Amino acid sequence: MATQMYVNLPVKNLDRSVAFFTRLGFGFNPQFTDQNATCMNVGPDSFVMLLTESFFQTFTPKKIADARQSTEVLVCLSCESRNKVDEMVAQALAAGGSAPNPAKDHGFMYQHGFEDLDGHLWELAYMDASAMPKAPGQPAPAEAAVSP
Repeated sequence: MATQMYVNLPVKNLDRSVAFFTRLGFGFNPQFTDQNATCMNVGPDSFVMLLTESFFQTFTPKKIADARQSTEVLVCLSCESRNKVDEMVAQALAAGGSAPNPAKDHGFMYQHGFEDLDGHLWELAYMDASAMPKAPGQPAPAEAAVSP
């Protein structure tokens, strides 16, 4: 099933958030942008809607969580290399974000992340599938190909 994904995040200041994510290299769809919201392009079928808090509130009767005080979601993006992970974190820090955790190297996966200006947590990960450990009881792809 092919589908698009839209993550909706409340922001205190839309212009400030757009400037922050622009510095990280993201683009925005002007067709879905006004004073209340913008559509940030993350991938071919992945988008993040940055919504002013007052507009976000129109979609839910619940109180909007303060992402600086609690965590409701971690947004994780894949990157094409370890260098890209480090580069994006450095760009986020230079744009006013923070790095709440140190980078983690799991051998087959490298991850680091940042907190944006509104406290939302963004994880960045590079995964080398060829270095992934085999699942218990499962043959490696080459072994499976030669098994009777």
